[in-house]
Amino acid sequence: MGRAPAGYLSQKESGHARIGISCLFPASWHFSISPVGCPRILNTNLRQIIVISLLAAAVSLLYFSVVIIRNKYGRLSKDKKFQRYLARVTDIEATDTNNPNVNYGIVVDCGSSGSRIFVYCWPRHNGNPHDLLDIRQMRDKNRKPVVMKIKPGISEFATSPEKVSDYISPLLNFAAEHVPRAKHKETPLYILCTAGMRILPESQQKAILEDLLTDIPVHFDFLFSDSHAEVISGKQEGVYAWIGINFVLGRFEHIEDDDEAVVEVNIPGSESSEAILRKRTAGILDMGGVSTQIAYEVPKTVSFASSQQEEVAKNLLAEFNLGCDIHQTEHVYRVYVATFLGFGGNAARQRYEDRIFASTVQKNRLLGKQTGLTPDTPYLDPCLPLDIKDEIQQNGQTLYLRGTGDFDLCRETIQPFMNKTNETQTSLNGVYQPPIHFQNSEFYGFSEFYYCTEDVLRMGGDYDATAFTRAAKDYCATKWSILRERFDRGLYASHADLHRLKYQCFKSAWMFEVFHRGFSFPVNYRNLKTALQVYDKEVQWTLGAILYRTRFLPLRDIQQETFRASHAHWRGFSFVYNHYLFSGCFLVVLLAILLYLLRLRRIHRRAPRSGSAAAVWLEEGLPSQKIAGTL
Repeated sequence: MGRAPAGYLSQKESGHARIGISCLFPASWHFSISPVGCPRILNTNLRQIIVISLLAAAVSLLYFSVVIIRNKYGRLSKDKKFQRYLARVTDIEATDTNNPNVNYGIVVDCGSSGSRIFVYCWPRHNGNPHDLLDIRQMRDKNRKPVVMKIKPGISEFATSPEKVSDYISPLLNFAAEHVPRAKHKETPLYILCTAGMRILPESQQKAILEDLLTDIPVHFDFLFSDSHAEVISGKQEGVYAWIGINFVLGRFEHIEDDDEAVVEVNIPGSESSEAILRKRTAGILDMGGVSTQIAYEVPKTVSFASSQQEEVAKNLLAEFNLGCDIHQTEHVYRVYVATFLGFGGNAARQRYEDRIFASTVQKNRLLGKQTGLTPDTPYLDPCLPLDIKDEIQQNGQTLYLRGTGDFDLCRETIQPFMNKTNETQTSLNGVYQPPIHFQNSEFYGFSEFYYCTEDVLRMGGDYDATAFTRAAKDYCATKWSILRERFDRGLYASHADLHRLKYQCFKSAWMFEVFHRGFSFPVNYRNLKTALQVYDKEVQWTLGAILYRTRFLPLRDIQQETFRASHAHWRGFSFVYNHYLFSGCFLVVLLAILLYLLRLRRIHRRAPRSGSAAAVWLEEGLPSQKIAGTL
């Protein structure tokens, strides 16, 4: 009897039904499965067991790879949140200067009263072009931020610009001692000048900057080009502050879960395309002693009431791309920034005193009165605590004041100082302000917004207008002697002084009016947080500056990493980034094998139970083949 061909089914052997299987395998791998007798596994030889084991292992590998990938990406949100939390904790640890993968950057803030240097650091970029650099402040061996300040301001050298390099050298020497020597040539240095330099003539600004650009490269190896030293505008400073705050808050990261607040955004420059959803950014309010600033994202395309308003808006709206690739629009933002000189807490009080001095002197002259000219006939100031005595001196004259502590009257008195107009979409001084979606927005109030709510009233944090006005009224109406007693007992913030106590009533009313009347926030607005720090860190605009100015560095790292990966680690790279393609190809091949097996099985079932192998081939329309010898 001849040997059965591959895949031939034989039912008659030793009086029992038996199936012979050898398709896809060499003839020597042929084995039989009998419904009776020994267990199947005992009817197979070692080679057959190995083949079955390999098939089972391949299927198991595919299954577990899919499960692992799904779990990995399913937990990505939680992992990122944990990493962000861990970053906040480790951010207070000393910087590992022995780690070659840590990069450094330096920013010098040349302000009006002095200059400060900040040293930042960041690890190697993670390779995702959609993520920004993880920049944080460098800390020394004692875990203190690497910061140094010197006085006076750089603008004091307007008439002697040749001395500027010597003036700033102590700051750069300080940075050079902390940044590893091997990293100096790749560490960017930015010298950015603000308010004090802005008021100087352009010729004096240029002379100071030229001295810096000429002398610093001679004595220091930092990466310092012509564009790294400049006088920045108030608008730039506001944008940098906005970037820094939102970076620390994690608002430039991807949407990770359904609990995060999102906003619909029309990407600037692509108004015709559909809006996208991304994390809602936070606006900032900063009231200093001299000026007040507001900055927030404008997610929707804005319209203007007039061509004049549109022209003004161009100077107040900044559009920029924080991403490393200018062709990617994921990190394109449109931010409104406006600075109002004279609207800071101290400047506002000075304007208020100038007004009441001038008006009182004029009334006294016209009506023949003596109001405020002696301590016995003081001017009654509703914006000072009850019964406190104060003086205003101008041009050799003294105006005596006594507080009445009337918070509501104080608010009414200072409302004209807002300089509001009847034109739509305007704020302080009639300046254009794009609409704010109050129901889906969040703001942080810094400096005076925090001091007014926390130092004396002890209610910093989440702002509640009703509770704030109640506390402010109570404070204003409290006698000065009682306030002094509370101060002596240490019931107020440690850095609150008598100046704060004296003008707390005025500044509370001023902050309230600027926020609600000037910027038109509704009284029931609950998404303002007054703060001094974010995550226990004081966030400077210099952080936003280095984030913006180093935004293209990740692209360089990504290109270098891609080059390395394509030569040395292409297998691992392909599996990680093309796991779906890998799994799909595997399934296609497996399906093809199964279909082939089913086809062969159908062929053999249609063949006669007894006959030659040639009949099988003829039935499929194939040429007859010579069958091997008999068994």
